[in-house]
Amino acid sequence: MRSERSQQTSLSGRPFPGLGLERGILFVVGVPIGHPDDITLRALATLRNVGIVASEDPQATQALLQRHDIHTQVTSYGPVDLREKVKVLIQKLQEGAHIALVSDCGSPVISDPGSRLITAAHTHAIRVCSVPGPSAVTAAVAAAGLPDESWVFGGQLPEGRTALTRRLIRILEYTQFTLLFCTDKSLIASLAVLASQAPKRHLRLVYNLTLSDERVMRGNSTQIRRMLQSQRLSGASTLIVIGRKRPRKRNPVKKRRSS
Repeated sequence: MRSERSQQTSLSGRPFPGLGLERGILFVVGVPIGHPDDITLRALATLRNVGIVASEDPQATQALLQRHDIHTQVTSYGPVDLREKVKVLIQKLQEGAHIALVSDCGSPVISDPGSRLITAAHTHAIRVCSVPGPSAVTAAVAAAGLPDESWVFGGQLPEGRTALTRRLIRILEYTQFTLLFCTDKSLIASLAVLASQAPKRHLRLVYNLTLSDERVMRGNSTQIRRMLQSQRLSGASTLIVIGRKRPRKRNPVKKRRSS
């Protein structure tokens, strides 16, 4: 009969850092952005050994845990009643429970409500420990093959037409390229706005990262819209808007000295 592992031990058998303190630790854990096996050994050990996993999407997290034979209790965190949920989780941490905070995919706080719980933990002198992992931001930059080292992360695009148009018009002024998270709805609307405001601006569309049908599309808004006619997108994608060209510096004209 297999002996049960202690909830207070790590993969190496050593206690979690801070064990013995009265308060628990809040672990901020990165999880896969697509393929369920893109997860670190340390993340698996943490998810297995904490007392609670606080998840933005409990259903997605349960599927991930089941895949890796992990049976830790999962509780909902977001998107509604955040103030009350933060209060409950902080109380559990103060009572000594170790908690792992996860997003539905990728790294917590990147376009999700995780910052509220982390800020509250710092306010209450509760230790916060990062367990880094996959991120759609860096994965999209790598897959798109963009040479510029300077870029902007614009977060999740709004779906309302007015707010979306304002955001994109502002982004079109940037000289760096900008990464944006899109739903199916905001993507279609964004391509329409870009076609009207900057029809020649180069774009990259990255979707289904790490999955077998991962795809990177390159071109302007009209070209990408044409490509999408033969594709069925489902879920989130990452849109990259290439920055506008910097104006060339003119060589100063030397004035002739008068004799």
